[in-house]
Amino acid sequence: MFSLLFPYEYVDSVFSIDYKKLLQKGYKGIIFDIDMTLVPHGADSTAEIDALFKSIQAAGLKTLLLTNNSEERVKRFIRNIDTLYLCDAQKPNPECYLKAVEMMGIRKNETLFIGDQIFIDIYGANKCGIANILVKYVTAEVETKIGIRRNLEKIILALYRITGVYQHRLGDILKTER
Repeated sequence: MFSLLFPYEYVDSVFSIDYKKLLQKGYKGIIFDIDMTLVPHGADSTAEIDALFKSIQAAGLKTLLLTNNSEERVKRFIRNIDTLYLCDAQKPNPECYLKAVEMMGIRKNETLFIGDQIFIDIYGANKCGIANILVKYVTAEVETKIGIRRNLEKIILALYRITGVYQHRLGDILKTER
């Protein structure tokens, strides 16, 4: 049961990942969550996120945003990003993850999911057999309160670290500091 809650990797942010290394490992597409993964909840995209998507796509990877948000929210977010998206997705339902893979025109084993929530993002990706990366959630500076689910995630992450069994299943994917 816990294996469905454990991410393949756990990293600081989407900016910690070396996307060229993912391409070399055979991945052809990346599915991203939006809120708290790329930007604080409800925020518009930033210049850094826009540039990140351009560099990921320039490296040869396809991208898709998979979110439970409305289409209005997604269209506002992708104003400067050229990417596929699937909104009102009903994550963690595995069907939405598989639909995202189909939309990108690649196979499940060529797809990676990146999100910030264990019980929604990681659980859904694991349930349908898609490799995944959990990122530390992004918050706005004014946010101080976290929900009960985030506290439960801390317990799951402690177990993840203690067991070590499911860690680093993707191998070396982090950017090398220069």
